This record gives sequence, structure tokens and C-alpha cells, in this order.
Amino acid sequence: MNARPLPDLVIVSGMSGSGKSGVLHALEDLGYYCVDNLPAQLLPEFVRRMRDNDAAPTRIAVGIDARNFGDLSDVPIALSEVGALGANPRLLFLEARDEVLLRRYADTRRRHPLSHLGLALADAISLDRQALRPLRQIADVLIDTSEMNVHQMRRSVLTEFGLVGAGLSLLFQSFAYRHGVPGDADFVFDTRVLPNPHWDARLRPLSGRDDDVRAYLDAQPEVDLYVTQVQAFLDSWLPKLRSETRSYVTTCFGCTGGRHRSVYLAERLARHCRATGWEEVAVHHRELE
Repeated sequence: MNARPLPDLVIVSGMSGSGKSGVLHALEDLGYYCVDNLPAQLLPEFVRRMRDNDAAPTRIAVGIDARNFGDLSDVPIALSEVGALGANPRLLFLEARDEVLLRRYADTRRRHPLSHLGLALADAISLDRQALRPLRQIADVLIDTSEMNVHQMRRSVLTEFGLVGAGLSLLFQSFAYRHGVPGDADFVFDTRVLPNPHWDARLRPLSGRDDDVRAYLDAQPEVDLYVTQVQAFLDSWLPKLRSETRSYVTTCFGCTGGRHRSVYLAERLARHCRATGWEEVAVHHRELE
């Protein structure tokens, strides 16, 4: 039996905070099977299994970053082994200036992946950059996201890989009001009027992407009414925003913590827009990513 053709393979790497999660989400929206933080030495075996499985996806994206800290020296070797299998992997590397990364971590209150080493944030960023330098040098595509918002980064990635078409790109973003309204928002919807899963101890540690939280909110009549009215608004006005000069629209949903209601609404409205024919739809959860 002849082996199945090797899948299209994209390796996504780069500085922590440069936008790798957003890139993987964009590729996932386009039908890529995405695996984040795969140990580098497992990459050849992973590709081999994808090749030999008739039911496996034909397009794959793999994220490799500082969480593979001890294995980064194995990446060039792993890529050579993948190439020996007959594949032609493409390495996409994302970076940003130090001051931009510092601001992004301050805005999101996230921990840097290397903070467990007891380093100050600036030192963790410096170590991250140093460790990733060998990957940057062999990258097929290098993108500096310092001056990019989520839309622009997504467009840049899709353009680099020949996947972008004409039309309006939609971004649905969740956020916490206590951390401020996103500066690039076109529409902002306040979800704090809806029942809050935070007050259910069983749901509190989960997010709006989890089944139990979705089931809780799906069962609330107020949520159903809210979704119906927002859908009607977007269905009426998003098509009118199409123009030759406008390439994207950001619709934001805010709640107290940016974890349950806003995440649920952003995901649900994104699914609705995809189902109604919009081709470029992305989701970003500011407080989760």
C-alpha cells in the first residue's frame, strides 16, 4: 500500500506575547489541525503518523516556543527528519520589540512562560529572545507584530500563506471592563446584564468556552433574547460596512472578569457569522490569552 501524501505543515514559533495563539487560531479557522507546544523531538513521529493515517487532516500547524525550552536545539534536527520523510515544513516566526511585549503582558496581567524561573519580566523576555534566536535564523517567514493589531496580524499571516481573499475580516473579542475597553473596538456590547456563572462555585474556574458554562448560559431566557437582538443588529449592519477601504471590523463583548459571559458571547456570535457565510472570522479572548 502506498503511503498517504504528507500533510501541509506549518511550524509556528516566536516570542511569548508576539501573537502565536492568534496565528494558530487563524490557521484553525482555515481548516488547519493545530497542536500547540508539541515537544520538538516528537515532531517527526507525529508527521509520520499523520501521513500513515487515512483519516488524518491534510493541513497541520504546530506551535513550538519557550515552553519547549530544553528542546529548542532539537528543532533544526526535527525539521531535517521531517524533510527526509518528503515533507516541506514552513517555519513561521513571530517577534515584537521588548517594550511592546512588556506592555502586552502588563495589559493582560498574564504570566510569562519563563516566570517560573524566578526572573523579572524584562529578564524573562531577554532570555526568551536569546533561546529562540536559532529558530529565528532558519525561519521561512518572519513577522514583526509590534505595530499590528489582531486583525492586521491575521491578515499578514493569511497573505504570507496565500490563504486570504477579498472581503471584510471580522474579529469577535472578549474583555474585562476592569482592564479597560479595547482601543480598536468598533462595536461594544455589555454582557454584565446577563446571569453570571461566576456565582456558581462549580462553574467559577471554567470559562465561556467550556461545555458546562455554555449549557448554563444557553438555558437562560435573558441570554437567548440578548443573542437574538445582537445577531439581528450584526446581520443588518455588518454587510453595510463592506467597502474597498475597510478590511476589518472588531466587535467586543465585555463582562466583569472577561472569563464567562463575554467569552461565551464572542464565541457564539463568531459561530453565527461563520454559519451565515462570512469567510474571515476570528475570536480573541483578551483576558484568557
